[in-house]
Amino acid sequence: MRVTAAELVDSVAEARLKVAAVRFKVEDEFRSHAGKLKTRVTRAAGEAKAKLGDDARFLKSWIDAPLRTGSVTPSSPFLARRMASFVDPEQPGPVIEIGPGTGPVTEALIERGVDESRLILVEYSPEFCKLLRERFPRATVVEGDAYALSTTLKDHLGEKAIAIVSSLPLFTRPPAVRSALVKDAFTLVVEGAPFIQFTYSVISPVQRKGSGLKAFVSDWVLRNIPPARVWVYRQHV
Repeated sequence: MRVTAAELVDSVAEARLKVAAVRFKVEDEFRSHAGKLKTRVTRAAGEAKAKLGDDARFLKSWIDAPLRTGSVTPSSPFLARRMASFVDPEQPGPVIEIGPGTGPVTEALIERGVDESRLILVEYSPEFCKLLRERFPRATVVEGDAYALSTTLKDHLGEKAIAIVSSLPLFTRPPAVRSALVKDAFTLVVEGAPFIQFTYSVISPVQRKGSGLKAFVSDWVLRNIPPARVWVYRQHV
């Protein structure tokens, strides 16, 4: 079988087109994967930068006032989600968070299904308040003392809350002060509402004897550093 010069040229051209098409497909897939990888790396870098920034803020706050901050790092997402799991997002009404810091538990509450506009965040640190207002513009951020909670919230709480979520370092305060905080907090919530508190300790951060409170304690959240547990208190009815 004889092949003419014209047919040979056409065959070579067709082969080149096929090679070019395959090359274009490979390059297109590479660009697509590279773009996705770049997006993931950028997102991870942003998250790491934000976490490092929050860690630095907590460390500074702890150095300035160790008894108020109580920890050198924010709660981990694992602990935050465990705390948020005890809030029922389907129950209508506000949720009070005391000692939110940079907002890890706030984020977990929103992920849980609590609308941001329902959150009332009580924070003592002006720097953290500013950050919280930027991160959660639809939440109500109240700069004030959580240990005088009913006074701090007298102009901010239009109806009783369905839960109080606390990241306060309770063990930096005397037992009587802790008990007074919880007693005051229960005047602001509906019947059966939980007071949710985490601790690194093996014992309850709130005195139970004679308190009239029912208590539940979670298993250890080992992926938090250091490991922590969540206590949930409710009033006897």
